[in-house]
Amino acid sequence: MSKFSRKLQKLYDTAPKQETAVLVALIHQGQSEQQVQEYLDELAFLAETLGAKTVYKFTQKLERPDVRTFVGTGKLEEIQAYVEHFEVDMVIFDDDLSPSQMRNLENELKVKVYDRSLLILDIFLKRAQTAQAKTQVELARFQYLLPRLTRMWTHLERQRGGTGTRGGAGEKEIETDKRDIRNKITLLRSKLKEIEKQGETQRKGRKGIVRVALVGYTNVGKSTLMNLITKTNILAENKLFATVDATVRKVVLDNIPFLLSDTVGFIRKLPTHLIESFKSTLDEIREADLLVEVVDISHPGFEDHITVVKNTLNEIGAGDKPMLLVFNKIDLVPKMPSEEERQHMTELELEEQNFLDFEKLSKAYEKKTGIAPVFMAAHDGTHVEEFRTALVKEVKKQHLKIYPHYLESEIINWSQYDVEE
Repeated sequence: MSKFSRKLQKLYDTAPKQETAVLVALIHQGQSEQQVQEYLDELAFLAETLGAKTVYKFTQKLERPDVRTFVGTGKLEEIQAYVEHFEVDMVIFDDDLSPSQMRNLENELKVKVYDRSLLILDIFLKRAQTAQAKTQVELARFQYLLPRLTRMWTHLERQRGGTGTRGGAGEKEIETDKRDIRNKITLLRSKLKEIEKQGETQRKGRKGIVRVALVGYTNVGKSTLMNLITKTNILAENKLFATVDATVRKVVLDNIPFLLSDTVGFIRKLPTHLIESFKSTLDEIREADLLVEVVDISHPGFEDHITVVKNTLNEIGAGDKPMLLVFNKIDLVPKMPSEEERQHMTELELEEQNFLDFEKLSKAYEKKTGIAPVFMAAHDGTHVEEFRTALVKEVKKQHLKIYPHYLESEIINWSQYDVEE
């Protein structure tokens, strides 16, 4: 192909180019480089969910972030050189940046700068489907942007001339924009209160039936498990935050009716504004009688994920609820070899395979929670019967609290438990 033909093809090529990103993280005291690399892998997955391809990851050991540019001068120059040379579209930081840090970094790097909160907010904005979720995310995003308007709207920093403007001639447009966003925040809060009232009315209609909520870190397979139990077709993707909207379905197992809800996944450093804004969605968790925590046991940091979920549940006031732990994706974990097989393996082979002793793990978590965990693979139904048995057992305990004289032979009038789907 000639040079002219290549230019012509490029001119008429309308396919959107995938944006590229470099990631930046600090290694604080007490953190290992391996741990930070795992955090950056998760950040890369978040970037991919938004549609950006990660091309490089930068780390720097610092006791505390630089007040002006988050990273040190030398590291910033290194990032800037890479961004310019490879024409990178955005730089994403694994921590939250202050408004001044964000402004300084964009001035230096001349590309889009994201911090962790803004990245998650944009993903939520992309994923939200219902009016409630869209309103919640929009509110959270405006709350995040308000103190950062000097960065987001630098082209508006010129003076507003003329007369008739509030505050008199010469008022900066940035102040007008701030007022506009404050007004939008007020309107969104009002709209959200109306939606929450409708949700409260709907949830009141569900009294008298056990409510179960699926919780867990994002992308652990909650929606896949929901589909398996309810025989529905909820979106289940190998992406972070595939589910933003809470989904409630009616289930009857072993003649026991209950409501099962799939909720938004948790993640490290979940933006505070999102937790506050998703109050009504998180009410599905707060008001549940039983929580089913789904854990991706194939993930090397699954124990850290359990800690993040526990801390988030405590933060929203749901940390003391009965919990059934489900270790999902066991098909992706090397099975512990038998005693005979281990005799033919070296210590190095045993260590490299990263075997998990399910029996030992089961005893440890049963001691912590009082309920024996379940090990399964939701995507192909492995051990689904064991899960159903464990779930029914725990649902019955909650059902008997509502109906102490319940007889399993009684006829269920299902219509009284009808919910909007």
